[in-house]
Formats: sequence, C-alpha cells, structure tokens
Amino acid sequence: MIGDKRPLSVKDVVIDSNSFWGERSRVVRSVGLPYQWKALNDQIPGAPPSHGIHNIRIAAGRGTGPHRGPVFQDSDVAKWLEAVGYQLAVKPDPDLERAADEVIALIAEAQGSDGYFNSYFTVAEPSKRWTNLRDQHELYCAGHFIEAAVAYHDATGKTAVLDIATRLADCIDSVFGPRPGQKRGYPGHEEIELALVKLYRTTGEKRYLDLAKFFIDERGRRPHYFEMEAKARGEEKTPPWADSTYAYWQAHLPVREQTDAVGHSVRAMYLYSGMVDVAIETEDEGLLDVCKRLWRNVVDKKMYVTGAIGSSSHGEAFTFDYDLPSDTAYAETCASIGLAMFANRMLQCDLNSEYADVLERALYNTVLSGMSLDGTKYFYVNPLEVWPQACDQRRDKSYVKYQRQPWFGCACCPPNIMRTISSLGTYVYSQNESMICVHLFAAGRARFEVGGQEVLLTQVTGYPDSEEVRIEVSPQQDVEFTLAVRIPGWCESPRLMINGVEESVQRLVRSGYAHIKRRWSSGDTVDLVLPMPILRVRANPAVRACAGKVALQRGPIVYCLEEVDNGSNLSAISLPTDAELTSHFESDLMGGTTVITAEAYRDDESAWSGGLYGKERTPRRPIAVKAVPYWKWANRQPGEMLVWLREDPC
Repeated sequence: MIGDKRPLSVKDVVIDSNSFWGERSRVVRSVGLPYQWKALNDQIPGAPPSHGIHNIRIAAGRGTGPHRGPVFQDSDVAKWLEAVGYQLAVKPDPDLERAADEVIALIAEAQGSDGYFNSYFTVAEPSKRWTNLRDQHELYCAGHFIEAAVAYHDATGKTAVLDIATRLADCIDSVFGPRPGQKRGYPGHEEIELALVKLYRTTGEKRYLDLAKFFIDERGRRPHYFEMEAKARGEEKTPPWADSTYAYWQAHLPVREQTDAVGHSVRAMYLYSGMVDVAIETEDEGLLDVCKRLWRNVVDKKMYVTGAIGSSSHGEAFTFDYDLPSDTAYAETCASIGLAMFANRMLQCDLNSEYADVLERALYNTVLSGMSLDGTKYFYVNPLEVWPQACDQRRDKSYVKYQRQPWFGCACCPPNIMRTISSLGTYVYSQNESMICVHLFAAGRARFEVGGQEVLLTQVTGYPDSEEVRIEVSPQQDVEFTLAVRIPGWCESPRLMINGVEESVQRLVRSGYAHIKRRWSSGDTVDLVLPMPILRVRANPAVRACAGKVALQRGPIVYCLEEVDNGSNLSAISLPTDAELTSHFESDLMGGTTVITAEAYRDDESAWSGGLYGKERTPRRPIAVKAVPYWKWANRQPGEMLVWLREDPC
C-alpha cells in the first residue's frame, strides 16, 4: 500500500512554548500574523502596499477603483488565513479569529453565483476568466484558498469557509476535465492539485481527487494546451521571461515522462507534492516512481547545502545540474517551503530518513532565514554569499538583499512562512495503525490512537542546541506498536536507551529509523544522544562555485560568517584543514545562539605591495573567526555574509 502513514493534525501536537520551535511559533502568532494583517490592509508605513484585502473589498462591492498589485494577490490573503487556522487549532485567539471571520465573510460576498472567486478577474477582466491559465494564476489562487478553507474549518468547525471552497471547486470541476465541452487545461502555476486532494480528504467527494489527477495527467500533453490557449487569445509569441519549450511551467513533457527538475522551482515543488498526494490516494506506483526520480535529481544535483533550491533569478528557476552559485543564488524562500512539503509527502510513502533529513535541512536553514527574529521583516531571496556594495551597485545582483524587507509588492514568501511554521506539527510525526514515526525533534506533546488505545508522546529536548532527546511514552493501557525514531544522517555515532538500558542502534535501524517494537507501558522512555561535532561539509567537485571551499554544520544547522563578527572582505579568510573548531552557547547573542569559533587566516591587504596584480604570495595573518547559524544572519548591523569558506591545506 502506498502512503499508509498520515501526518498528525496540528490539533494533536502541542509544541512547548519555551522550545526552539515554540519560540518561533510564538513570534508568528503574537507578532507575525498581526503584522501581516496590517500589511494586507496596507497599514505598514514605508512598506510596499499589498492591496490584498482592498481588492477583495472591491470584488465584494464594498469598495471602488481598479484592482491593484499582481493578479495573484488573493493568494497572500489565503496563506495568511491558512496560518491563522493552524494557530487556532492549537490555541484560541479571539482577535485572530475575528479578523479571519471578517475576511471569510468578505470572500463570501465576492463569490459569484456560480461559485467563482478571484478578485482580479471579477474587478478587472470579468469576460476573460479561464482564458490564460498559463500566466494568470486563477487556479493557483483557488488552490491556496481551498487549502486555507480546509485548515480553518478543521480548526474551528465553522462551515462557512468550507462552503465557499466546495462551491469554488465545483465551479472549477464544471469547467475543466475530459467531458465534452470542458476545457482540457491545467494551471501555469501549480498548487490546486494538492489543494484538491486536501479537499477530497476533508469532504470525501471523489470528484475533487479526480480533478487533481486530471490536471496532473493532462500537463504537457500534445497538442499543447498553452499553445491552443494563446492562439485563441491572438497571441503569437511566448513571453520573453519564459521559454518556448514550456519547461518553465513543467509542461515540456507529460509528467510521467519527466526526469529532471526544471523551470520555476516553486511551481515544480507544488506539482511534485500534488503528484505524491494523487499517487497515495490512487495507489499509482508509476506516478510515485516519477516523484522518486525527480527527487533524486533535486537533492543530488540541484540543492544548496542550506536546503535552498532554484539557483537562477531568471524565471526563479532551476538551471542545470551542479549549477549552485553562492553570490547570485536566488533560492526563494517559497521554494524551500515547497521542498519541505515534497519531502514530508515522500516520507508518508517511504519511511526513509533521507526525506526527513532534507525536510529538516530546509526548515532549519532557508525557511527560517526568510523571517527576521522579531517576525516583521522578510527575505524573498536567500543567497549564500553577500557583498552589500555589489548588491547596491551591480544590476545583476540587485535582487540580492543584505537586509530583510518589511514587505514586497510580490509578497508570496512572508505569509508562506507563517503557514509553514504554524503547521509544524504536521511535519514532526506520522502514524499508521501499528506505528508511530518521529521525524523531527521538537519539545512538546502529541496524541495518537494506536491499537485502539490513546497514546501520549512527550519530547523533552533542547534540540537543536542540545544533543539529547527524551521521548516519554504514555498509553492509556499497555499496547504493542512500533515506535520509529529518525536517526539523522549527519549523526555518525548516535546512542539510544530504552528505559535507561542502552540498545544497539545498528540492530534497530532500517533506512535511517530506529524501529522499536514492544509492548509499551505508561512511563516508558526512549533516550537519544545525537552527538553534534562540527562538520566540515564539502561539495561535489562538479559544483564549481564551491571548489576548494568548506561549509560548517553542527547538527542540522548550517553556519555562516558575518562582517559584524569577522570584519569586511570575508572572502579573504581561509580555514586551515587542521584548525580546531569549537562551539559554545552565547546567551546574550540574538536571543541565545550556539556559535562556532576557530583560528583561521586572513589575506593581509595592508601588507600587499604588488599593485593591482603582483607576483608575490599574498601575505596573511592569523585571526579568530566566529560563525553563527545561517538562519540568524542579517539580524544585527548590515554587512557581508559568507557560507562557503576557502579551505587552507597549509
């Protein structure tokens, strides 16, 4: 059976408020979501206006004027609403719920009698609905609203939002499909595929699953729908920002024939996630094999050490294998969120720690980097090397920012971060009838039903700063099941104890998970010790940008140098191969931070006497360097940043 495991609902997972993820969730709840509500209502001084709520007000007949902002602004509102749903599932918040209900009522007023909802087309081009699926994001926006509706309904039990979503899905189902008179199109920006599966799982309406499968199987077939659609519009040329092969849209081939991850990286991740969902629900081994093939190409040849993907600013896209430049990396926050979604779904089909390792890498590094410590500023682009002067003065690096922004005209990433952190509970655990799986380490509690018994699982840990994780198992009555606990791939010498008795990890581990099958009693414990020596990570020699360089990693956290700690011209620093690397916790640094220190060398510019070019060897001097977690960079004074350091063999 494909995908016999299911993630837990956020309702069943409580993250301790004083833990790593609890603190990030607190910032989202108390600062991020209220801040973004103001941003969506254009109330952040100095920030680019969103127009998100105002556009919907106009569509509902409560406002006047033109639609403003990109055509997909509805999706920002939807992602915010989805994040609110996840937060309300864990803890009531009258203010957030009141704002969410206000938005839902507004959308209900804007929805057409046929179930259609899209503020852009309702306000700006009502006669052109469904005429440009390639570019205009109608199905993308619908998908995000459907996801939000499912999350909010699950959290509150309120049916109004789900009624809007089902009417919208029914409208789409009446327009698209294989039946006579229907359009055989599919979205330019994928998203609705996975949303329809969520709606199917909530309502049991199989038409929604069938429609998701249709969109996936129709993609890239010939004659090409985007070509026929463009011809009907009188359009002769492909837009200059895309390519004529349709790889940008992952529509260059039918999905079952695709072998490489290509095109816009966020779209690709949403598509692959939807493909896994459909494969699970339809028992389609062939489709799952395609997902495995595409996964291999992404993580083996196109993923940054930080879990970022999509190296090119042109098309926000994948380029070619091993093309992973640091200083011009696009590495969109949304793309790493999509990678985490893809990895989480693959875990449900194949309990292999490789998927959880990538999930963890993306979450702890690029996803978290996308939001400031205080929750009010954001990165869209996540480079691995920054030289502020170059960003300011070179047009080819103008998209690389060295300070997070209060908002964006195209603000897909900020609300996406909100919904991801708010839904963390769905990433930590999964289960089936006889197994509980622990994928991530996060202090808190989770409730399961296994073997007809309710089981409470409690994690006690200071991870990722701490190496120790305790799992306390408390069933209502003694019950037999398998507890599968991930052993991270970065950990070379893990230790595991059951009720204080050390067990052989090698004997228990299969595909990176320790499988502990026993009859569990209340008070049973599993203790993990995951040693976190500082790792020197080196890239495949085919990654030219990283030749002769090394990155530092402790546990799941990738580190970087910042100018504020190490001075300017970070590229002049080299780390000897025999340098001792040590870590320690600094409680007064950025809310408490484990840093890495070492003795290194710096090319001595002041001692150079060769002019612009010279024959002598560059003088150098010893220095002490300090590295901080990559996700925390740019939370102090602006300056340079560097992940990959030159490695000095001398």
